[in-house]
Amino acid sequence: MNDHSTLFTIGQLAARTGLSVRTIRFWSDSGLVPPAGRSAGGYRLYDTAAVARLDLVRTLRELGLDLDTVRRILDRQSTVGDVARAHVRAMDARIGALALQRAVLRSVAQRDSTIEELRLMHDLARLSAQERQRMIDDFVDRVFEGIDPQAPGAGIGQAMRQLPADPTPEQVDAWLELAELVGDASFADRVRQMALAGAAAPRNPGPQGYEPSGVLEHAGAAVAAGVDPRSAEGRAVLDRIVDPGLPAAERARLADQLETFTDRRVERYWQLVGVLNGRPPFPPGVPAFEWFGAALRAHS
Repeated sequence: MNDHSTLFTIGQLAARTGLSVRTIRFWSDSGLVPPAGRSAGGYRLYDTAAVARLDLVRTLRELGLDLDTVRRILDRQSTVGDVARAHVRAMDARIGALALQRAVLRSVAQRDSTIEELRLMHDLARLSAQERQRMIDDFVDRVFEGIDPQAPGAGIGQAMRQLPADPTPEQVDAWLELAELVGDASFADRVRQMALAGAAAPRNPGPQGYEPSGVLEHAGAAVAAGVDPRSAEGRAVLDRIVDPGLPAAERARLADQLETFTDRRVERYWQLVGVLNGRPPFPPGVPAFEWFGAALRAHS
């Protein structure tokens, strides 16, 4: 007898695969691993294809797939080679999930995590890549519902659509913080407010009355030096950023605009996305723009 004609009893199949007789019988009764025939005594007999199917079912179940989903996958396979190829794809997914869990455990070992952080990290590590992506997609869909994806500000949603499959400890920490952010309803509301304001803004607004680089340079230096934006020294710094003759109404408009589109948590979001995508870190700029807005209101 060659391997293609070898038949196994359910007990032999259990010994060959390491699965329990009870599990094999349950999967067989569910139609996932049908017997190839029966013995003269009426006992089920399984062929080598059943061995391959059992291994694939076990891998798919370990990935968290329910029996109906496993059945749909198996229904597309016809030969042992088909099953083996599907098994390779499933194992690749399993390897990715294990790599993620390893990265999470490494991060836990390197930091003094709180119980809440540990719980969240454990929950995130157990999610499949599909489920993690769904978490991001739900956030994006909730925040940008009805908003043109090309509108200013909508890029914040697209930027987070990919998470690393095998993150470094630094990326695990960034991912943990990012997961907390997107799960915060107040953050989602703030991002939606910014996205709606960006979508409603004219596409060609004309000169904005200041150079962002000038804000970072002059207001940033004022923040570092502890200059009060309401003081005379603050007024002198402001005059280096905007025309001293800028009308009060225009100063108020600029301050309103800055208040709408300046948010420390949103900037932190972009910093974390940069970590996840392996980009070099950038210094925070929001404090400079907050100082600038306060100075505009104080000297209107």
